[in-house]
Amino acid sequence: MTTPTWAEKYRPKYFTDIRGQGLAVEKLRSFLKKPSQGKAIALHGPPGTGKTSLAYVVANESHAEIFELNASDLRDREKLNEILKPATEQRSLTNKGKVILVDEVDGISEVDRGGLDELISLIESSSYPMIITANDIWDKKFSELRKTVELVQLKEIDYKTIKEIMTEILRKEKKFIEGDILTNIAIKSRGDLRAAINDLQIAANMPNPSDIIIDERNKEIDIFSAMRLIFKGKPNNALLKLFDSVNMPIEEILLWIEENIPAEYSGKELAKAYDMLSKVDIFKRRIYRQQYWRFLIYETAFLSYGIASAKKTEKLGFTSYKKPTRILKMWLNNQRIARKKTIARKYAKFVHVGEKRALREFPTIKLFLIKPEVQKELGLSEEEVEYLSKENN
Repeated sequence: MTTPTWAEKYRPKYFTDIRGQGLAVEKLRSFLKKPSQGKAIALHGPPGTGKTSLAYVVANESHAEIFELNASDLRDREKLNEILKPATEQRSLTNKGKVILVDEVDGISEVDRGGLDELISLIESSSYPMIITANDIWDKKFSELRKTVELVQLKEIDYKTIKEIMTEILRKEKKFIEGDILTNIAIKSRGDLRAAINDLQIAANMPNPSDIIIDERNKEIDIFSAMRLIFKGKPNNALLKLFDSVNMPIEEILLWIEENIPAEYSGKELAKAYDMLSKVDIFKRRIYRQQYWRFLIYETAFLSYGIASAKKTEKLGFTSYKKPTRILKMWLNNQRIARKKTIARKYAKFVHVGEKRALREFPTIKLFLIKPEVQKELGLSEEEVEYLSKENN
């Protein structure tokens, strides 16, 4: 018989066993009190935060049988009708209630043959409550699904809570690991409780647990996911390190946030958000003028936590975020500056003056740089000639 992993062995059974997800538990308790016909809930959040475990807790708390399906196996209408549809209609084998779990719905892609449309149809006609789990429910492909289900967000679990849970597991297993090792495991899990427990089990079975090598979980997210966390969720301390996971320069992130604030906020919320953005600019200028890089923490704090705190309540629904127009304008401007510099460099070399002087005197020298014979003498490129032509029009 295979020995279960600690993550399975200590999977929560009751709501009282759930840690770090108080708001989600409250919503699930309310979910259980509603009539069964046609109700569905979507648990969404990062991996390892307990989405599947919560579904099993719901079934256990309601004394119901759970029927679990993985969405990656239900990619088209035919499969859904073959497997999921009977489950939504047939009575439980044990004559108890039934909870239907559609796990990892992210596995259904936009190109699948009617899978999402059929899933929505089955949710509406189901005789039993359905629970759907997703890592990113705000993906545009789920726009119609979001209208059909109640959304419950699960957050990354605080490392202190993870450490407490690991300590309790060690006590039950009659094992001991130094506190600093547990702290290291908890922090590097980055909110993924399942990963932390797996690392804990490995460390506990090593002759010297301190020898365990733990790679920090790769939690890189795209700019759209980052904006959803800021614009739609509640302000929390996790937002202060949000941009560490976004592979984009902070200057470009600022442009994305600036462009899309009006898409989410209005009235007093909009004014407060722009006030936070103005504070970002203040610290940005201080960083560049005075080289006070310690101010970067304030710049990112106002850009993430600050703007998130501008709203009164969490925002639901899907918002289509736009690429900032200023990025294109900045790129074009940088291209113009680059051409100006290369022209000045060629001119400076030809007349034996410094490049800085050539740039300083550029408004004057460009008047004769437009002459074709001068351009040929300096060896200007087509792009540089075009730049001079536009500058003098």
